[in-house]
Amino acid sequence: MYLHDPKVRAILYQVAALGMVGLMGYYLFTNTVANLHKQSIATGFGFLGKEASFEIGESLIDYSAADTYLKALAVGVLNTIKVAFVGIVLTVILGTFLGIARLSTNWLIAKLSAVYIEVMQDIPILLQLFFWYSFFYDILPAPRDAIEPIPGVFMSNRGFVFAVPEWHPAYGYAVMAFIPACIAVYFVHRWARRRQEKTGRIFPVVSVSLGITIGLPLVAWLMAGAPHRMSVPELVGFNFQGGLNVSPEFGALLLGLVLYTAAFVAEIVRAGIQAIGKGQTEAAMAIGLKPGQILNLVILPQALRVIIPPLTSQMLNLTKNSSLAVAIGFPDFVSVASTTMNQTGQAIEGISLIMVVYLCFSLLTSLFMNWYNKKMALVER
Repeated sequence: MYLHDPKVRAILYQVAALGMVGLMGYYLFTNTVANLHKQSIATGFGFLGKEASFEIGESLIDYSAADTYLKALAVGVLNTIKVAFVGIVLTVILGTFLGIARLSTNWLIAKLSAVYIEVMQDIPILLQLFFWYSFFYDILPAPRDAIEPIPGVFMSNRGFVFAVPEWHPAYGYAVMAFIPACIAVYFVHRWARRRQEKTGRIFPVVSVSLGITIGLPLVAWLMAGAPHRMSVPELVGFNFQGGLNVSPEFGALLLGLVLYTAAFVAEIVRAGIQAIGKGQTEAAMAIGLKPGQILNLVILPQALRVIIPPLTSQMLNLTKNSSLAVAIGFPDFVSVASTTMNQTGQAIEGISLIMVVYLCFSLLTSLFMNWYNKKMALVER
């Protein structure tokens, strides 16, 4: 009989489990729709086209209260992406530095890194966000008495303000030139690797890549007139005008997420480096490589294969922890969606949108890191 075949039974069990999940989902859906209908609560996503009627403090795109809920949610998505992207970049840099520092032969550097890691890991992220939020509003002075650590940079309870170049089309041309520069670097890297495999000769890929990625945008900027006028912040009334302003909410959220997550990334980097046998270091020293070369050419390339999988989890944690921004008033997607639900009463739709958006963030991050992990994996001949 077919039921005696383990493969057939396995398929039947999976079909039965899938059927039970489907029936449960159908029951929950129909029960929810019936209860909403009894209470005369409208369902659907038609509210997305209505006027939002609320302002958002920070936005990467033009937005006003007269815009739709859909655009308001788009502003929240972009704010979340901004926090997650900047936070991930800074976290990887700081975490890598701390992980290497903890293995330093300098006693003071190693102990300071260890203390930082232990302290930051043991303080909940929400408490850290509250601390940095109060740091901006309760410790830093008003704009008239702003702290100026270096010329052109001001710290006050309105956030960080610093000088930036005034917009000019030349900067747009430089950005456009950066794209072909990255493509050129990719092909140079492939050519150098094949050349080394065939001849054994090492090509200075790093210096050439830096020259291309910096040189092409610089040439485009020079050809467009080399504008260098700066927008310098000036105190006008009760606040600064000009320059670039980092709000207290964004600054507190970014500091909290980066300092907290970097402690975990540091431990991942430390473990990845220690996973490499000491024989690798001794062999590199035997052929005359310097400590910096040993770290960059021998240790880190091999440690990346151990570091990348758990590092992916920390990137996902940082992205999901950004939803705590609602606690300190930063208008991320959760905050905007919560305001939308309060005004429209569409709680189920709002929660569904939050789940879908964060699911997309997680899947995209995992997809990129899995691709990079596969690229760094050893390939057996």
